[in-house]
Amino acid sequence: MEHKIKIAAIIILTLFFSACNYADLGGIFISDESVNQRFEQSMEWNSQNPFKTITVTVDEYTILTASDIHVGGTTNLDIFIEDSKTISPAAVVMVGDLASGQVEDFDVFKQHIANFDTIPYFTVAGNHDLYFEGWNEFFPRFGSSTYYFTVQTPVDKDLFICLDSGGGTIGTKQLEWFEDVLINIRPNYRRCVVLTHNNFFRFRRTTSTNPNVEEVRLLLELFTKNNVDLAITGHDHVKDEQTFGNTIHIVMDALKDETENAGYFQFNIKNGNIDYKFVNL
Repeated sequence: MEHKIKIAAIIILTLFFSACNYADLGGIFISDESVNQRFEQSMEWNSQNPFKTITVTVDEYTILTASDIHVGGTTNLDIFIEDSKTISPAAVVMVGDLASGQVEDFDVFKQHIANFDTIPYFTVAGNHDLYFEGWNEFFPRFGSSTYYFTVQTPVDKDLFICLDSGGGTIGTKQLEWFEDVLINIRPNYRRCVVLTHNNFFRFRRTTSTNPNVEEVRLLLELFTKNNVDLAITGHDHVKDEQTFGNTIHIVMDALKDETENAGYFQFNIKNGNIDYKFVNL
């Protein structure tokens, strides 16, 4: 009897702390909407807000990326912002777990990122951003979580695709959109980078947003067939680098305050060549 109770308790806790979109636990630790619903809202937002093209004057530029900021605390976020001003990147991308889904944390985050000033910045939702019905707070402040932007140099142009994996899945509709972008738009660009929250090769065992194996297989096949150069993710809070086919898969350290080895990721494209580094604070 005691053994059965323990098993039941484990099942209940696993469900409770999972970021699964398919169960309704009152919006405390999960999102009430599905990834398909978020995708549809993102597409509507995109229809009214054209994808951005960033123009640089030479064929060399830098992109900075960060993940798992988890506001509350803002010390590391402010360091990242100040580093950005020094480096002067073409853009900054923050790929999820910006906050905890609560109104006050999103408000604090938005106040601080205003200090990027003229640097273009982009955001993607992570699993923590969906907690406490967080999509209802994320979306009005930051808009789409599925989109792309481009960088135009004097000689060529590069494509950056942002995907919503905050619920642990890309979902059918977003996957179709992504495949269409890769097949019909990606060939017009020199380099292609995918940015999303959930990493594809989990190495930290948690119950939260573990990717669907079949979906990962399909994504990796799409990456290889369509020459995705970099896939940049977070979620596991520990840096990692893997190469699968033509694609380098990057997992970033968390930028969260009081995190050991907190940091971000910097990559440069110069004359079509990519180099990169992990930056620890």
